[in-house]
Amino acid sequence: MKKKVYIISHSHWDREWYLPYEQHHMLLVELMDDLLELFETDPDFNSFHLDGQTILLDDYLQVRPEKRDAIQKAIDDGKLRIGPFYILQDDFLISSESNVRNMLIGMEDSKKWGTPVKLGYFPDTFGNMGQAPQMMKKAGLEAAAFGRGVKPIGFDNEVLEQESYSSQYSEMWWKGPDQSEIFGLLFANWYSNGNEIPAEKEAAIKFWDQKLADVEKFASTGHLLMMNGVDHQPVQKDVTAAIKLANELYPEYEFIHSNFTDYLEAVQSDLPEDLGTVEGELTSQETDGWYTLANTSSARVYLKQWNTRVQRQLENIAEPLATMAYEVTGKYPHDELDYGWKTLMQNHPHDSICGCSVDEVHREMMPRFEKANEVGIYVANEAVRQLTEQFDTTVFPEGSFPFVVFNTNGLVKSGDAIVDIELQRKTFHEGWPAKIYRELEEVAKGDYHVIDKDGNVVSAVISEEDVRFDYDLPKDAFRIPYMERFVTVTMPVTDMAPYAWETYAVVAGKAEVADTNVLANEAGTVVENDLIKVEIAENGSLTVTDKATNVSVDNLAVFENVGDIANEYIFFQPQGDKAILSSDVKAEIKVLSNTAEKAVIELVHVLDIPVSADELLEKEQKMVVGFPSRKAQRSKETAPLAITTTVTVRSNSKKIDFETSLDNQMKDHRLRVLFPTGLVNVETHEADSIYEVVKRPNGVSASWKNPTNPQHQHAFANLHDDTYGVTVGNYGLNEYEVENNDTIAVTLLRAVGELGDWGYFPTPEAQCIGEYTFNYSVELHAEPETRYATYENTYTAQVPFTTKQVAIQAGTLAPSRQFIELEGEQFVPTALKRRKSDNHVILRGFNMADVERDLTIKKESVQPELLNLLEEKMDEAYPEKLGAYEIRTVGLGE
Repeated sequence: MKKKVYIISHSHWDREWYLPYEQHHMLLVELMDDLLELFETDPDFNSFHLDGQTILLDDYLQVRPEKRDAIQKAIDDGKLRIGPFYILQDDFLISSESNVRNMLIGMEDSKKWGTPVKLGYFPDTFGNMGQAPQMMKKAGLEAAAFGRGVKPIGFDNEVLEQESYSSQYSEMWWKGPDQSEIFGLLFANWYSNGNEIPAEKEAAIKFWDQKLADVEKFASTGHLLMMNGVDHQPVQKDVTAAIKLANELYPEYEFIHSNFTDYLEAVQSDLPEDLGTVEGELTSQETDGWYTLANTSSARVYLKQWNTRVQRQLENIAEPLATMAYEVTGKYPHDELDYGWKTLMQNHPHDSICGCSVDEVHREMMPRFEKANEVGIYVANEAVRQLTEQFDTTVFPEGSFPFVVFNTNGLVKSGDAIVDIELQRKTFHEGWPAKIYRELEEVAKGDYHVIDKDGNVVSAVISEEDVRFDYDLPKDAFRIPYMERFVTVTMPVTDMAPYAWETYAVVAGKAEVADTNVLANEAGTVVENDLIKVEIAENGSLTVTDKATNVSVDNLAVFENVGDIANEYIFFQPQGDKAILSSDVKAEIKVLSNTAEKAVIELVHVLDIPVSADELLEKEQKMVVGFPSRKAQRSKETAPLAITTTVTVRSNSKKIDFETSLDNQMKDHRLRVLFPTGLVNVETHEADSIYEVVKRPNGVSASWKNPTNPQHQHAFANLHDDTYGVTVGNYGLNEYEVENNDTIAVTLLRAVGELGDWGYFPTPEAQCIGEYTFNYSVELHAEPETRYATYENTYTAQVPFTTKQVAIQAGTLAPSRQFIELEGEQFVPTALKRRKSDNHVILRGFNMADVERDLTIKKESVQPELLNLLEEKMDEAYPEKLGAYEIRTVGLGE
């Protein structure tokens, strides 16, 4: 039987990378114009694979709206193959829900046009998430194609020789942690192995002799895949003529112009019995370690922080509030939220969110973040307004000032709720602004306290009265500007139920409060509550003692600064460079706040660090000298870097929160914060990843050459043994490393001056000059099963309480309510939203644990339905147990 060569035309389309978006955009228009013409003039041209992302259709029609019918015809005729995703994301650097929305919106867009290609398409993601098999199956996709993560792929995309591979073939089974299994297809010779096929005899023989040998080296069947295209490649217009010539030259093969649907059907029907299986994350951990590209998780950290902020606003604040408000309005802002999500996801392709493009690209990302965030804020504010207009607050005394606190997390949350309370207002109709401002300012200041709905006094810190301008935008009238007299209430909340609200009120008068002890000593060097003791050394490092276990961990939160002479993709420390540590300097220690509820200590470190790399680095960059061969060093010129950190300890918590601020004026360096755990002989650790608390090895493979082993994270990383452990949480700090098997090192800032990759692209804005603030935490736990509580604390810390002042009024909504009741250990909700087709409530989450758990979801008398990730009902009974590592989507009909 002849071997069959399937040639698939495509162009991998990074929307923005080494050129700004609009330049790539104009090239896309040219490509699509050429394709539409080719479809009409070459009947032998089978089809073109549009890179698995539907956004390219929007991009093209934005410039050529008159081509909509031609695009529709090409899709109807099977000439243009689209979907199943909206964009080609970096799956590690965006949230779990962002990965799902990419499928949901991509599938919806694909089905509006026609039939999506049923292939999870990850041609150039920088590693592949371990839950991809489960996610693909739950979206109706039984196969995935990827270019990285299994066999060692070099920086120039060539296959490197080594003694062992993860898979002996380019085809394999891919199994997730929950044991879901799909067909995996590796572009072993990259997704350009059939690019620019010659249509001239001598060149064709040279081409095919090499290319056929390369593909047969890894193929498990006689079905050989040749990808005719590469990054931003124009379509090969004579490809069918080149294929005709190949059939004449190689009669023992059959060459066809094909598509993924036909190829996948053929190859999967002919797989050998010895096909291998890869499991979990595919991150090239068996390579030399230089090209995992995990250091993109620390490039341009401001992008990661903004991305976290907007994801939290959309998925954890706006959507839950809008879901609750539907019960009042009967309306849900599907279109507004889709617009917000699409705007955000334009920043999610790997060359965008990874921070590995030219400066113009990342400059354009910032307005997208801001726009998507404002959509989320608007949707949330509208939902809160709609809800609070219906609250019954008649339980509170006349003259009081009620306010509501929402916990939009799917987990029990503790922390500070902050709300501004208007005491009095004067509109501009009542006088000139300056006049009414002075009138309010001259009102005698009063004392206030907070009560709950039962009249009990609640601990809170209330600011002094102040006056400011504000305005209302009524739905049925013109805007109303005013001046208001107000106070700010900061109220500690303990163990508030998930998806719930509670109402309180500010009341005039001083409350009778019993004398209580403060948490910190006068110098701020010892902070203590009933659970932990924190001792701050002269150099600003912390020793934390867990009182329940009597375990102490010292030298925590030490800052480390080193040089970095590589690029946006990869960190590389200059040869012989020694770390500059905050533990070697004296810290200024000051008490900022010290009450029975909370102590806040300020630490200031001043590190004298080099201002940049030396002059040799720029020359090596211009010469495109590979980073491992660079000889540049750090500059002899130094300058002070002031690092200001607040350390917050709360009365009812073992978690210690840090906020670090600095003004970076230095170049070519990396700043990390180190948390040594004191653990020994620990071989693995855990981290928050996509729908998974993933277990990763602390060590590296025998082939590893890179002296570092960077990893991706979202909310936390954890090291533990059988007796105790340490969880380090973060907000928008996606890179960490486990050093010496015992230290969790979190990257705060990495400053570099070039893109890297295939040429010299200077990126001065990647030096991250300017002011930055970083948030992170540390918490000790006891035996392993207690670690999950620390994980939950890092999740809830990502999402603040939502608050709003309410009038004293009669209403239909109780002042206290839990919207959905959840009972289940280790179940972490990631979404509470409404389904577009019928507005049913959708709850989605995952099991953190590697064992089966009980899970109960209650919402009035509604019976839960089991859905897939596309939020369609599954043909199976609703299971009461939550499987190990299971991702579950639940429908709750009204």
